[in-house]
Amino acid sequence: MGSRKKNMAEALKAERKTTAFAKLNDCPTSPRKMRLVADLIRGVEVDKALSILKFTNKDAAGRLEKLLLSAIANWQAKNEGQRLEESNVIVKEISVDGGRQLKRLRPAPQGRGYRIRKRSNHVTLILGSREVAAIA
Repeated sequence: MGSRKKNMAEALKAERKTTAFAKLNDCPTSPRKMRLVADLIRGVEVDKALSILKFTNKDAAGRLEKLLLSAIANWQAKNEGQRLEESNVIVKEISVDGGRQLKRLRPAPQGRGYRIRKRSNHVTLILGSREVAAIA
């Protein structure tokens, strides 16, 4: 009983060992602002993505640059002996999800209090290689 579920879990575990990824949890930026920068590098080659992030004038870009460098280091640890430039490594997936919200009160006129939601986010970045079509 439950062998199908176990086989699926084993397959996911084996796939996770070969893919290079990095996660950034509870980053104190709103998810909407982070997605603006994440959309710039989705599907782009790694060195080009690094230069895009370096010259993007947003606070989220610095955090994503650090995350991308971490993902590259993870890729190099899993693919020893291969060069990054020759492997056509791209940012395969990047997803930005909402994290926890800190709820604060700001004093408002006539004894009221307006609620301020300080948002945070979780970013998951997965690297993959671009399959070069063989010309036959």
